[in-house]
Amino acid sequence: MSGIHPPGRRSVLAAGAAGAASLGASWLLSGCSGATAAPVLPAAARRGAPDRGGTLRIARPPASDAETLDPASSLSAYEYLGALYNRLVRIGPDGGVAPDLAESWEPDGTARTWTFRLRKGVTFHDGRALTSADAAYTLRHILDKATASPQAGVLAPLVDPARLRTPDAHTLVVPLKTPNAEFPSLLTHYNCYVVPEGSGKSIGRTGIGTGPFKLESFAPAGPGRVTAYEDHWAGRPVLDTIAFYSVADMSARSGALLAGQVDLLSQTNLDFATARVVAASDRATVARVENGQWYVLPMLTTDKPFTDVDVRRAMKLAYDPEHVVKAALQGAGRAGWDNPVPPDDPVHVSTHPRHDPEQARFLLKKAGHENLAVDLYTSAYDPLFTPMALAYQESAKRAGIRIRVKTASADSYYTQIWMKQPLMATYWYTGRPVDQLFNQVFRSGSSYNETAWSDKGFDALLDRARAETDDARRRDLYGEAQKWVIDKGGAMTPMFADRLVGLSRKVRGYAEHGFEFDYLGIGLKGA
Repeated sequence: MSGIHPPGRRSVLAAGAAGAASLGASWLLSGCSGATAAPVLPAAARRGAPDRGGTLRIARPPASDAETLDPASSLSAYEYLGALYNRLVRIGPDGGVAPDLAESWEPDGTARTWTFRLRKGVTFHDGRALTSADAAYTLRHILDKATASPQAGVLAPLVDPARLRTPDAHTLVVPLKTPNAEFPSLLTHYNCYVVPEGSGKSIGRTGIGTGPFKLESFAPAGPGRVTAYEDHWAGRPVLDTIAFYSVADMSARSGALLAGQVDLLSQTNLDFATARVVAASDRATVARVENGQWYVLPMLTTDKPFTDVDVRRAMKLAYDPEHVVKAALQGAGRAGWDNPVPPDDPVHVSTHPRHDPEQARFLLKKAGHENLAVDLYTSAYDPLFTPMALAYQESAKRAGIRIRVKTASADSYYTQIWMKQPLMATYWYTGRPVDQLFNQVFRSGSSYNETAWSDKGFDALLDRARAETDDARRRDLYGEAQKWVIDKGGAMTPMFADRLVGLSRKVRGYAEHGFEFDYLGIGLKGA
């Protein structure tokens, strides 16, 4: 899934793996210490207050040589963004929209015009005061076609950059083209970090933001450092420094953690076996992010046999998600039942058809596809793709469906397989607001609609939900949208997996909210 890091991953960036910087050949699993018998995985990061100061060393996956610090870009250096920048609003610990640079926001009576009140006394790293002009410029920068921001596709149908207003230095008024009661949630995306007015051509190098850290050095696809910003509006961060390293190989990243050479593995979901080794070591442990990843088997609805809704329904009824969770996750997750909304989301509906291989056989015969045989593509890009594909293959046999699992190259998986082959394995990170989830991944014509599903009735339902200002009625409409996707859509969601994050036993204050952790409060014990 390119560009947007839809799940937070790098897709097109993976092609730059061969040229990525590493910390050297000494990062070998043979250098690890303290591995013992497999333990029960921890439920959360280690508790307790960190000591002030110190350097947090983060190992991250490879990126392309075109990597940039421009948060609006599809090639943004994701790990740096939360350290360098703030947004108008963010995702809070409860999953709701919380204040960041905006202290408050309110719609008019029809949810067609939103007014944001900005904090006073906020400065950028170069000493400039934050004003509403910077917030307006950020939105215009995202919407500028030259920026080619993935978030432009989400905001452009709603926001006309020429109509943005800044009546005073701390007020931003955003008139919308159509009503949207969920609009602030769309600004929680990481492409929406606020940058200084007029910085579009330089921000990719300077990284000047209002965040808790300021840039010391940055090399695309390579190492970099950020240092504490003493004048941050929310107070000085706990850490003195964060050092970033790009490491191409997942086993090398895990080995570095076990050898005590890094403190945190970013964007690296540990497979269960590796997580057990990490949790058993005396240097490292695992933080478990419940339902952190949404795994999908998308069927291209423009390719036969998946043009037929009965075939799509049969593919869903044919397999048992509980079996997939047990086989692929060893219990570290929950069954998805083909609903893309995570089970812990307040709008999630639990109603769904049950596993019914006989009904699946009936539907396939009705559609003229009795004894259906299809290819299912997977790769080593993610450690759960192949176990999920094999578990689906085994379960679907009961409905007479023959699945041929084919392994493709990890380096080209998201350029040659994703959205090109009729059936494949993929995943997204959760934490996406429900309005963005449905409109970005399932609305007709969206560039990230990975099944190419198009349904005018579903699109109209989304428009009704956006315009509904009554919270309860809007929640009901999003419930209808879930049922529509389950019944008619092309995406199978076998499971939501707990993301297993490797980190040093010294790390304190690590807690994710919407695939981000708190750069202000994270630190080290014994720093």
